[in-house]
Amino acid sequence: MREQDDRIPDSPDSRDLEEAAHAWGIETSYWDVWGREHRASPVVQTAILRSLGVDASSRASLLRAREEHDQRRWLLPLPPNVFLAQGQPSLEIPVSLPVDRAGAMSVLTVHLEEGSSRVLPIAFSEIPVAEQGAAGGCRFVRKQISLAADLPPGYHRLSLEIAGEAVPPARLIVYPSRTYQPEWLKAGRAAGLAISLYGLRSQRNWGCGDTTDLKALIDWVAEQAGASFISLNPLHDIPNRHPYNISPYLPNSIFYRNPIYLDIEQMEDFRRSPRGVALLASPAVQREIAALRATELVEYERAYRLKLRFLKLLFQTFLIEWRAKTPRAGELAAYVEREGELLDRFAVHAALDQAMHRRCRDVWNWRGWPDEYQDPESAATRAFARKHWRSVLFHKYVQWQLDRQLGTAQEHAQRRGLSIGLYHDLALATDRFGADLWAHRDFFASGCRVGAPPDGFSPKGQDWAFPPPLAERHEQDGYRLFSESIRKNSRHGGALRIDHVMRFFRLYWIPDGLEATDGTYVRDRFEALLAVLALESVRQKILVIGEDLGTVPDYVREVLHRFGILSYRLLYFERDSSGGFRPPDEYPRSALVSATTHDLPTLAGFWEGRDIDQRRDAGLLPDETTYRSMREERTAEKQRLLDRLIELKLLPDWFPRNARDVPELSGELHNAIVGFLATTPSELMLLNQEDLLKQTEQQNLPGTTFQYPNWQRKMKCTVEELWTSGEVQAFTKMFRAWLDRTGRLNQAPAGDRAAT
Repeated sequence: MREQDDRIPDSPDSRDLEEAAHAWGIETSYWDVWGREHRASPVVQTAILRSLGVDASSRASLLRAREEHDQRRWLLPLPPNVFLAQGQPSLEIPVSLPVDRAGAMSVLTVHLEEGSSRVLPIAFSEIPVAEQGAAGGCRFVRKQISLAADLPPGYHRLSLEIAGEAVPPARLIVYPSRTYQPEWLKAGRAAGLAISLYGLRSQRNWGCGDTTDLKALIDWVAEQAGASFISLNPLHDIPNRHPYNISPYLPNSIFYRNPIYLDIEQMEDFRRSPRGVALLASPAVQREIAALRATELVEYERAYRLKLRFLKLLFQTFLIEWRAKTPRAGELAAYVEREGELLDRFAVHAALDQAMHRRCRDVWNWRGWPDEYQDPESAATRAFARKHWRSVLFHKYVQWQLDRQLGTAQEHAQRRGLSIGLYHDLALATDRFGADLWAHRDFFASGCRVGAPPDGFSPKGQDWAFPPPLAERHEQDGYRLFSESIRKNSRHGGALRIDHVMRFFRLYWIPDGLEATDGTYVRDRFEALLAVLALESVRQKILVIGEDLGTVPDYVREVLHRFGILSYRLLYFERDSSGGFRPPDEYPRSALVSATTHDLPTLAGFWEGRDIDQRRDAGLLPDETTYRSMREERTAEKQRLLDRLIELKLLPDWFPRNARDVPELSGELHNAIVGFLATTPSELMLLNQEDLLKQTEQQNLPGTTFQYPNWQRKMKCTVEELWTSGEVQAFTKMFRAWLDRTGRLNQAPAGDRAAT
């Protein structure tokens, strides 16, 4: 009988782990906002390596993975992607060759995006060796092909034949060196108003803001406020289920939008549907709409359920045209063809989601579906899509209608003279139970989730509970999904905010089973991502704003500035070494300036300490001592802000000098803070509607779900009352006066407005 081998594989030592971590982009230490260094433990490094597909359970497996990783760069003759910045004198293409082919005659073909191609013979024997290496028992050399860089911007393709044998092609991305920079803004400044579209109140909507409310707001901004743009929350598709599935920053899909924003009554098929018109006129529906309008908070499920009922009716009306192949049917067919596989998978997921939930009411997402439907390419999924083609087409129809209405809103903004128009927001996250994960699972890591390390507003750190992207997979795919996310979210707008723009450089990964305080950063291919972003920005004519808050290394802002991406500067965070508020003239010009965001207290909430009270009430603070300490620190912060405003002579002489004597955001203080923001040299200024109207409650309290009504708060007044309320008119007059006084009043020439 053979003796049992009880030997345990040798564990990798700390040096092995650190070398592997660096090879896969894992930062083994980082500095927090207080200047303290944190080192990633071996447990954290091992777990993240495992999420990246690296077996670090033993020293042998780790060394084997390292060897395979190092060899991969030699085995592919061309890299997956080659980048060329416009203005560079030449295109450099690295080619890996086995030694026995290092002198072979070859042919390089540049396939341009518009369809033409350029064929170039290459004599490798005349090109010197730049580097040597080995892989798979063979020796390799790397040579550099240098070509004149007279190529148009776009997504092109490189194909190479070496001694008559074709090798895997590369994607050639020729990009502008900077994102879109409108001429009129280079010499001036602009301002905008930030709203949560779902929170718009009106006398005509169905309990949730819609595209017609947005057009009404555009009219008011154009005629009364004098701003150049309206900043919107992410409009991404979400499940609309309270309280866990209503965050616009944790979407079902980042490529498609939430049907809850559709104005049903403005749809052409509503006017053609006698059943739809009759249903709307029914007393029960009218009572439901009135009740939804009257609620203090947005009730997503009720509002969406009502709209879905109508949308299905209207789709039945449209199907008559679809079968008859009318021009409108042709418009939808063209839209579906343009959207391609992205829309198809999204719609199939939506149809499956509804079918599976009808079959079993306890199944709420694709992870609970039968195994054969969890793969978008499976035979069962394809058979379902064929059998239920009407249901799949319905979801494509809804997205088409939403795209049309949002396009009309941007066109309306341009007609009304808003020089930028709509300013969209691209979320960082994708719900791990959502459509994007189902459709594109191999682009995401498993075993870790994304978050943020502890800071002053979140002492326990933040766990955002969604999976990180796999940088290597996106690289292999030529960054196609990333470019689509920019393209689709830029459509029908003049500006795009990139949520957590540091994602391009690094993300904070938290291994499953560990706390948010136990994570570390993993690097990404920022130069490649920013190149794609620049190309899409110029093509779509959109300004790009990068939300660079939190722990931001200096080099990040330097690179963003080089690419022309505006920084995102908040009054709360702009402090000097002593904690004092920086004066306006110290703000950078290449930036957007604002007081706060959806995750932070409003101006009125900050002054009254509402956010601290809310965190205590939600159980986010460890004890009463911490609460009292935060309250005292807030009083000191208010005093520092008051001192700065007094120094700048933004407050009248009689105004109290002690913050304790100012219990709330008075009119004078409100005016002074808005003036502070307006007088900064930053190109864009953004004021949240909560701060214009002095609302105390913020939209989101990070770290909560049911403990706080996140993403549900409605605007203080209706869009109709914006024109009639004396209080609103006073706030608007104050805001407009500061825009006029500081050169931010909307006055860009019509010929240079951002195109839809």
